[in-house]
Amino acid sequence: MTALSISTIKKSFITFWAPTKCQILSVWTPTKSQQKKSYSNLKPIETNTMKQVAPLRYDVIFKKAFSHPPLFTALVKDFVGIQLEIDEVEHDKAFVPSVGSVATRFDLFAEDKKNRVIIEVQHAHYSDTYERFLYYQCSAMVETIASSDNYSFPVTVITLVFFTGKKTPSPDSGLVVHDFEARDFTTGRLLDKVYQRKHKLIFVFTSDSAHADTPETCREWMLAIDDSLDKKVNEDEYTNPSIQALFEVIEKDKITPEERARMKEEHNHEEAAMQFFKDGKEKGIKETARNFKAYGKLTEEEIASITGLTLEIVKAL
Repeated sequence: MTALSISTIKKSFITFWAPTKCQILSVWTPTKSQQKKSYSNLKPIETNTMKQVAPLRYDVIFKKAFSHPPLFTALVKDFVGIQLEIDEVEHDKAFVPSVGSVATRFDLFAEDKKNRVIIEVQHAHYSDTYERFLYYQCSAMVETIASSDNYSFPVTVITLVFFTGKKTPSPDSGLVVHDFEARDFTTGRLLDKVYQRKHKLIFVFTSDSAHADTPETCREWMLAIDDSLDKKVNEDEYTNPSIQALFEVIEKDKITPEERARMKEEHNHEEAAMQFFKDGKEKGIKETARNFKAYGKLTEEEIASITGLTLEIVKAL
């Protein structure tokens, strides 16, 4: 074998590793079409994850979400502190025969027979009055009494009412509680042994979660519900796994055509009601009530609630 000279080795090495100027340009300079194709594949870096959801301001979506027992029990646990043991959540629950002169219909209703607790969850609209839900609460309590032989309530009844469009009447928080407890007339001292069952009616104003004393477990739910109203949520802002599950249930792509139709119907209903109410400022409350009756979409109870008129006056119009 002929030995290679040092100069030959150097020449071969340089020839192998030194591309021509033309070769350099062909390697590092893409054509315009290549540049366009390359840039078209670039996507902006997102700093957070926004999920498209259906707003919880609609009854149909609120019921869709919290009719799932795991979500219902998680919500109740964080607001009331009770771990329910239930297999199902009824929606649009009604007592047959009705209790009292006005029939009631509960958005969401669950009974824990083991712990003897009934939980009702209502979604309220701006026009709904507090007295309406007090009536619902009392109806549910009365319905549990089976005989005059014993007036002791066999179960505890707790109602959670969520307002997604009304401000709290309290300057201190977005949570208002009517607890049905006895108190001393002169001192105001709580007498917790008078009633065995601790019934509660709790109003939750989801847009008022910023108060410093709002419990963190409640605050995150209130923020999540209010956050859904603009149809998108940032999942990274929530640590509660049940709230993550809530967003999955109400994800925009998982809403059925039937549910979308009911959302549209609710929206039109609210728009018409607001227009009637606006017109009523000029024509008078009674005329507004007459318009509502002619519209034919509201019950006489709902008309009385919206206008502030008594049910008897509405019936007489």
